[in-house]
Amino acid sequence: MSTLGLIGSGHIGSTLARLGVAAGLDVVLSNSRGPETLAELVAELGPRARAATPAEAAAAGDWVVVTVPLKNYRQVPVAPLAGKVVLDTNNYYPERDGQIAELDTEKTTTSELLQRHLPDAKVVKAFNNIYFKHLTALARPTGAADRTALPIAGDDPGAKASATRLLDLLGFDTVDGGTLADSWRFQRDTPAYVVPYAQNPKGLGITADDPGRSADAATLRTALAAATRG
Repeated sequence: MSTLGLIGSGHIGSTLARLGVAAGLDVVLSNSRGPETLAELVAELGPRARAATPAEAAAAGDWVVVTVPLKNYRQVPVAPLAGKVVLDTNNYYPERDGQIAELDTEKTTTSELLQRHLPDAKVVKAFNNIYFKHLTALARPTGAADRTALPIAGDDPGAKASATRLLDLLGFDTVDGGTLADSWRFQRDTPAYVVPYAQNPKGLGITADDPGRSADAATLRTALAAATRG
């Protein structure tokens, strides 16, 4: 049985853990505060889930999701992720992460920073552009008429194919958004960020009780194509 490792178990991490267990995956969760702080979530998820340290979750995962505040990306363990497909959910929020000059000047992307930190891993950008409640609400079986598409980006074709398989298991179609350098097209404050999945978008955000709406691949490609920089 395949295993999903999670480095970070906040809103996105815990949501992906629930979707993973529902899909029949084993799930290994971790956070910065220690495995004991995840006891309640593990009990909710049942026998397919266990808590571990970040290094243990990294070593255990066939896929490993890094879903930590961007300011903490250098704390992600390096050695156990060598050769692994690492899915990066990070977004840049200067008010939380502090100013990062390379991002402010658009010389790089958040996922390129993580790839630089993990030189032997295969980083794929994913799950960063959707509200966690919509991630739960919009998951559908393969072939469903109202299935939602999520963008991915990466530099390794095999890793992107592997990420596509994971997204399919979790309930989503995939749109290839290009390389890690192209992943800005679905970062915050772009047309593909949050809004395609919101029934009641408020600017480039949503209301807390927004129930979500499906967005197919064509809708997502249109949003990606509308992205601009600067």
